[in-house]
Formats: sequence, C-alpha cells, structure tokens
Amino acid sequence: MNVKTQETPDEEPESVEIGFDGLGLCPELLEALNDLGYEEPTPIQRATMPLLIGGADLLGQAATGTGKTAAFALPALQAIGANAAAVPSVLVVVPTRELAVQVSEAMFKYGRKLGIKVCPVFGGQPIYRQLKSLKRGVHVVVATPGRAVDLINRGALELGAIRTVVLDEADEMLDMGFADDIEAILKATPDDRQTVLFSATMPARITSIAKRYQRSPERIEIGRRGPETSNALVRQSVYFVQRRHKPTALGRVLDIEGPTAAIVFCRTRIEVDELTATMSGRGYRAEALHGGLDQQQRDRVMGRLKSGSAELLIATDVAARGLDVDSLTHVVNYDVPSAAESYVHRIGRVGRAGRSGVAITLAEPKEKRLLANIERLTKQKIPVERVPSVADLRSKQIDVTVAAIREELVAEDLPDFDGVLEALGTEDQRVVTLAAIKLLHEARGASQDEVEIPEISPQNDRGKGKRNKRDRNKNGREKKKGGSTRRPGDSSPGFLYISVGRNAGVRPADLVGAIANEAGLPGRDVGPIRISDNFSVVGIPEDAVADACKAMSSTSVRGKKAKVRRYVE
Repeated sequence: MNVKTQETPDEEPESVEIGFDGLGLCPELLEALNDLGYEEPTPIQRATMPLLIGGADLLGQAATGTGKTAAFALPALQAIGANAAAVPSVLVVVPTRELAVQVSEAMFKYGRKLGIKVCPVFGGQPIYRQLKSLKRGVHVVVATPGRAVDLINRGALELGAIRTVVLDEADEMLDMGFADDIEAILKATPDDRQTVLFSATMPARITSIAKRYQRSPERIEIGRRGPETSNALVRQSVYFVQRRHKPTALGRVLDIEGPTAAIVFCRTRIEVDELTATMSGRGYRAEALHGGLDQQQRDRVMGRLKSGSAELLIATDVAARGLDVDSLTHVVNYDVPSAAESYVHRIGRVGRAGRSGVAITLAEPKEKRLLANIERLTKQKIPVERVPSVADLRSKQIDVTVAAIREELVAEDLPDFDGVLEALGTEDQRVVTLAAIKLLHEARGASQDEVEIPEISPQNDRGKGKRNKRDRNKNGREKKKGGSTRRPGDSSPGFLYISVGRNAGVRPADLVGAIANEAGLPGRDVGPIRISDNFSVVGIPEDAVADACKAMSSTSVRGKKAKVRRYVE
C-alpha cells in the first residue's frame, strides 16, 4: 500500500488557516454550515476535505470530538449533488446505533439544501421501518455492520451505485468482532468506490484492511499524535481503592468534583444496575445504559441526560460507544479498562471543541499493569490522588451551602418570608438561623458519609518482597506447583457455554458482539470460539466467567434467546 502521510502541526501558522469557503465546498453546503453556526474548520476538516472532494481514498487517524463527521460527510454529500436520483450513493458504517443516529442527523442537516435523503439502519429497531425507508429511496445509508449485512442478504440494500464507503471508528468495530461483516460489506460495493477509513488508533488490523480495500490512500494524522497523547484539556487522575470501597469512593469524589454531567463506565450491566441504585440513593439523578435496554428505553435515558434532568449516566463500555453529549464534564472509569485504547476513547468524550474536562479512574492495586499500558500508549503519567476524607467532604459541602446562602442574600423576594420570621419571633434568632441552614444543607443533598476509606498505595500488591524472589525462576516467571510457570498478571482461560449454534445461523462475530455488549469485554479478550450445531463454546478470561454468566442471563444471539453458563470440559 502506498500510504502518503500528512501530519498537521500542533499549532498551525495563521497564514495556512482557511475557512470553509476555501475548501472547495458547493454553495448549498456553505449555506447550510453558515445556518448551523459553523465558522472555522477543525484541523482534520482542513486537512482531509480537499483530498476527499478530489476523490482520494483516505486513512485518517483522529480521536473522537475532532470534527471528523463533517470531514467525511461534506465531501460525500457534495459528490451526490443536488436533485440526484434517490439511490444509495454513500454508505457510512459505524459501530453503534447511537453513533448511527448522530451521523444520520448531521448528514441530514448538512445536506438539507441539496435535498439529500438519509436513512439510519441498526439493530434494536423494527426492521420493517428501515425496509420501507430504503424502498422509498435514499441517497445516504448510515448502518451498523450487522444490520447492513442483514439488509444486503435480504436484497433490500442495493450497493451497485455506491460511490463512497466510510468506515467510522474502525478500531471500535474490529474490537467488537465485526471484521467479517466489514469485509463482506466492502466486497459487496463497486471496486471503483472511494473508501474512507477513520480510526482513533491504528493497529495492524486497520492497516491490513486499508491495504486490501483502499487504493493508494492518503494518510492523515492530526496533531502528530493521533490518540497516543490524550487531550491536554482533560485533567486526568487515578484513585487507588479497594473494590468494596469503590461505591463510597465514587460518591465522595463526585461530591467533591461537582460535575454538571458525568458518565461512569462499568464492565457489566449487573454492575451498572447496582451502581445506579447506589448513586440514586446518594442523591444523584442517575440513569443506567446497557444492552439490556430496548431502543425506546435507551432514547429516554439519553433524552434525560441531554435535557439536564439526569446528571449521571452509568453505562457499559459498548452501550455508551458513539455517545456525543455536549454537557458532559466528567468521565469516570469505575474499573481500569483492559484495553488501553478504550481509555483513550472514553476520555475523548470530554475536553471536546476546546472545552475542558475531567477523567477519573478508580483502580485496585492489582490493576497497576493495566494503568502502565495506558501510560505507555498516551505517553504521559496519570497523577495519583488521595481519596477525599470525611473531613474533606464536609468542608466541600459547607462551601456549597455558604455559596448558596450568599446567592440568596441578594434575592429580591426575601421580604416575602417576613411572616415566617415573625411567627418564630420569640425564638433565639441564632438558633433559627442555624435551623434554616441545616434544612438547606440537607435539602441540597449533603451526605452523612461517616466511613473513612482506607488509604492504599499502588505498591501494596503481591509480587514484592523476598517470597516473590524465591518463587521466580531465572526467566522471571512465577513458579507453580508441579513446575509449570505463568507470567505475573496473566488470567487463566475460562469458557462459556451458549445454547445457540450453527443451526441458528450463529457466526463468531455474533458471539463476540453479544459478549462485548453484555459483559463489557473487549473483542480481543474473546476466543477461541467453537460453534456446534446446537450450541457454542467461547473462551474468555477465567476471572470474567462468573460476571459474564450473570450479565448474559437474558441475552439473545441472532434473535434467539440463549442460555449462558460456565462450560467445563
């Protein structure tokens, strides 16, 4: 593959900065951008749009929140033009239904003055509606991989006239097990199509796809760093805490931080439900988001978050992919993600469009190795903070109450409450004031948190000291009884029995996607996979088997209800 690399500097000189009108866009698109309030293109838009308008294939590396949707959408819409026949000309493939909706809405807004018709297609929504939309005629289809393959196999999604295929967040799709679906989609499109691939990270699997399906692509890496360096506007910190103290630590840290809106990432949907109940009991307006919710429930949750009626979204990693909420100020990793790239994706949800944000990680000492992987990828140390004490929490709560009272001291309607003061006229005014402050303090959700959380050091893990030295052989491996060895931190393999197999049309990608969505495991942790006629056996880390069985207790695979249990050979 002849890959041309163009890197944009961290700070571009003023002389090279151009507006949207200098990128070669047609008047209709420029008018739409003006109506939407867009003023200046982002670095990735400036770097990629002239290349895409010129018809080049593109391999773009850019994190979430850099403006890549407009970067690929505007050139694709321009290629369709005004008053074109309503046949699918552009296919955008994305990892999640939330992202499919967001990209569809953006492309509809951009292309409104060109008369562009856009259709999102994804699972979790009745397929007959999508079939009707496609039959009426559309110019742009935005699809998740599984639903796209389903519609192609039904003959409902015609790809013969496709001019442009966009794979957005390609690394996420591969992690979710959609490699086979992506290849099937690309093979079903014309050979002379324009292929655009965007990814936050650039693992070998991405470059392999580019090599096979792109023609001399231009390669764009924004800021000479791609995702290897996390957003400088995001303040990152890690708190080391024992698992049993995590709910209390989370509440205390959030009480101190005071987020406008936050998302908390958990590994399993059971953990999501339990933590949502815990945080609601602490006074937070918390909502759960995971694969056990239907699309209508998910839409309601997102509506409450975006409107401000919810302030805390607790979600599994897969369920939250593709979310774009402007009000988010904080991201919390309730556990350290096993894949370093997932950390970059998560914290990319704040610190967007020039706004600052906060990324908090609650880590157990045994997760030091995972943190080290993240620091190697991002090329920076994550500061270790001390979990706030009860005294810290009370001090913060008093500050909040004092600020609220000072704000009310200048309120114009204070005389309206003279009657209350007169009714208490015989009481000591200082006591009355303290009682009023107490009511306000408690009404504002001040927690009666009395439990001190033990301070622990990341060094307080096993693997230190004389015993460790005695138990290692000359290769640095840890000895086990019987003379076998294992690497420190390795997890032994476990297996799941899933009661659907080849007769139900199950493919490896279906199993990987189900486990990733329900149990929160990255695709790379799933396998080997053995599919028999009536059941399947899937390997996952042994320490994740119990949680996966619970999380997948009511799951469906290929539309079939599946029983999931530990598999023992």
